[in-house]
Amino acid sequence: MTSTYLVTGASKGIGRALSIQLSQAGYRVILLARPSKSLDDALEKVQEYEASSFEVACDLGNASSIEQAVSEIQSRCSSLEGLIHNAGSIAPIKPLLEADGHDWARSMQVNLVGVQQLTSGLTPLLVGENRVRVSTISSGASLRPLGSWSAYCTAKAGLDMWARCLALEGAEHHISAIAVAPGIVDTGMQQDIRSAKPEDFPLRDTFVAYHRDGELTDPNDVATRLLPILTQHTMEQSGQRFDIRDFTQS
Repeated sequence: MTSTYLVTGASKGIGRALSIQLSQAGYRVILLARPSKSLDDALEKVQEYEASSFEVACDLGNASSIEQAVSEIQSRCSSLEGLIHNAGSIAPIKPLLEADGHDWARSMQVNLVGVQQLTSGLTPLLVGENRVRVSTISSGASLRPLGSWSAYCTAKAGLDMWARCLALEGAEHHISAIAVAPGIVDTGMQQDIRSAKPEDFPLRDTFVAYHRDGELTDPNDVATRLLPILTQHTMEQSGQRFDIRDFTQS
């Protein structure tokens, strides 16, 4: 029976690249993201390799949207062998004391709370005899504070601990959980960072230089290096946080 992986933020960037490479490796993929032509295009590419794959339109910033997504997935799947929580939002890029409360709360919802709501909603597909691997895409921002990134840093730090908690509690159900930091990748998030107002983000010029000097990595290369740990990590590795620099580049 074909194993099924759910990838969030699957319409572009790392999520899209991972979805395609998973399908090329023979996995059925559920591509979850907000509705867009990019999501449709990603699914079309994935189905070239695994026709049973499908998309689920979902806004992780909206609890009702998550409930609808969970219902749809449960109606179409009997089990999940993997979840890759890749979706994320950098906004608001704003000094902590100036950030709008609604924007700050939405960051928590998208980057952290939505992960819990989606995963817990899918419990019937996770708990059983099947081996399940859950991975979260982490960031260097989970380990150190960056000015004007308070919401993102806080959410990513929380997400690292969430993965550790799931690793602890999921072990009896054959569920492992890891966090993986992908490095600085050429994605839409980097475009958002470069578009921030200099007065709001003191490090903006540093990130502009990363792009200008060709220091951003390609999402497809990142996906190639991440895929083995996402699909093959062991129960002994569960609870650990990895960095892409830990992996030998082929």
